[in-house]
Amino acid sequence: MQAGDIKSVGVIGAGRIGQAMAQIARRAGRQVVISNSRGPQSLTSLVQELGDGVSAGTVKDAAAAGIVVLAVMWPQVPQAVEGVEWEGRIVIDPTNDFDPSDLDGRTSSEVVTDLVAPARVVKAGNTLGAAVLGSDPHQAGGQRVIFVSGDDPDAKSAVVTLFEDAGFFVLDLGGLREGGRMQQVGAPLAGHNFVRFP
Repeated sequence: MQAGDIKSVGVIGAGRIGQAMAQIARRAGRQVVISNSRGPQSLTSLVQELGDGVSAGTVKDAAAAGIVVLAVMWPQVPQAVEGVEWEGRIVIDPTNDFDPSDLDGRTSSEVVTDLVAPARVVKAGNTLGAAVLGSDPHQAGGQRVIFVSGDDPDAKSAVVTLFEDAGFFVLDLGGLREGGRMQQVGAPLAGHNFVRFP
């Protein structure tokens, strides 16, 4: 796997959201490295369950992918990203801050952007529960809708392509500030499984 290759996806965090994002990346035909704080040896059975194209690695291995998913709980974000080289990376942020009073009026993804600078952050995957997010997006003759927001057009385009390749219908909500506000907990889009019909 080449550093910065957007055909590779690294997942930091192997919980339900991390597993769902790994499933999405595999459905999109990407090679996946999944990691957690306990090390690759703790992920042997999970990697077997997720199937071909998914391997276990360290957090730094996962962060070497071109697209990196930050799939940890909000309080764990600073520790999870510490000491990682973020140059040239696109970071998908599916985290949710369930008490946004600590954000001083910013969106959680704006805070993540500071923590992973100079990576380019795209908010996506946080409005759906893990079971729905990881399931086949072709539902009842339609396509599951996923929302993205981000300030870098090229990074957003790469993430849109990833989700489209996995079968989603992607709606671009704009930048991290305005789009992120529509996606965060308590906002109108959070927690709803929207399906687009042709």
